[in-house]
Amino acid sequence: MLYDLHEFQRAFLNPLAAFTEHGSQLFSHPYSPLAYTPVSRQIAASYSLVHRLGKEYEKPAWGLHATEINDRNVAVQDHIVLRKPFCNLVHFERDAHRPDDPVVLLVAPLSGHHATLLRDTVKALLPNHNVYVTDWVDARMVPLSEGPFHLNDYIAYIREFMTFLGAGMHVVSVCQPTVPVLAAVSLMAAENDPCLPKTMTLMGGPIDTRQSPTQVNELATNNSHGWFANNLVHRVPAKYPGFGRQVYPGFLQHAGFIAMNPDRHAQSHYDYYLDLVKGDNSDAEAHRRFYDEYNAVLDLPAEFYLDTIDVVFQRHLLPRGEWDVDGQRVDPAAIKNVALFTIEGELDDISGQGQTRAAQNLCSSIPKTRKQHYTAPGCGHYGIFSGRRWRDTIAPQLADFIRAHG
Repeated sequence: MLYDLHEFQRAFLNPLAAFTEHGSQLFSHPYSPLAYTPVSRQIAASYSLVHRLGKEYEKPAWGLHATEINDRNVAVQDHIVLRKPFCNLVHFERDAHRPDDPVVLLVAPLSGHHATLLRDTVKALLPNHNVYVTDWVDARMVPLSEGPFHLNDYIAYIREFMTFLGAGMHVVSVCQPTVPVLAAVSLMAAENDPCLPKTMTLMGGPIDTRQSPTQVNELATNNSHGWFANNLVHRVPAKYPGFGRQVYPGFLQHAGFIAMNPDRHAQSHYDYYLDLVKGDNSDAEAHRRFYDEYNAVLDLPAEFYLDTIDVVFQRHLLPRGEWDVDGQRVDPAAIKNVALFTIEGELDDISGQGQTRAAQNLCSSIPKTRKQHYTAPGCGHYGIFSGRRWRDTIAPQLADFIRAHG
């Protein structure tokens, strides 16, 4: 019922969003006489703000059409090389012959936002790496006939992608997938799988959420598993291909994102209005770029979401050594020949300090000479994979680590 109410609200807001978009143009376009009235900027800014608050945000494009290699501009094309019902493996193919560049599987989170949230991550890796990314499919677009998608299925996908890329590749995971990636590599190591990655980088993830619990962790522990199933899981309405599928809806996740820092978002939108009134188009465009990405969310398969709450946040099965995947125990100590790099942000309010670093102790069979950890000073959650600190400090360290152990 809640999902249907949301769709009714969207049907009401869509005409309003269209009206305010046109209104903003009428009071700002240089060929419109209304743009030269005394309060035209204030009216145009108000219309624009209402438009952006009411519009529906689609999945953004990657928009990575070129990179720079050896001071030369090189064209880049992204295309799907492997399709699965719940995920596509995307390759960023560079128009340059560089067979010695390391193959990197970048595992994007399935936690609300689209994989394009890692655009800056991919952009920094492209000059010196052959990059593949997991592009997760919005669960409301997956027909019910494709069956459920559990956390175990996520791990199976990661294993299949690593096998597809073959021996010698490197895996980098950001946030939520650090747990299933560590599980996948552990299971492969126990089986002496020849497609084990050379290196495994875990960035800002909930390996052990008992360390420095955050507001996100407390939400998961303060409510029962049944509470999440009864209050946050809903069925996809009839207008979508996934009609009838149980999901954790993207609009609920978005509300949760906003609720974590409501004052910051309110101030950001007010600043956007002031920038438009002042004619500061560069800051206004930066606001649009950020919220075009931030407001674009996808639905999560309910099975995967509830499994994650149970296994990762409530029972802590991985750090306690009690996690079985399809009858096989996940034992990070089985990993011996994969170099490990863990990265955290000093000010991370999603995955607190120590949660990712816990993998260093769990992977006890990896020699110390093949382990590395970095805590980015003054860096929040998004800053470890996007922005200036990522580009100037973290990405170069990651590239050096991959080269050193490749």
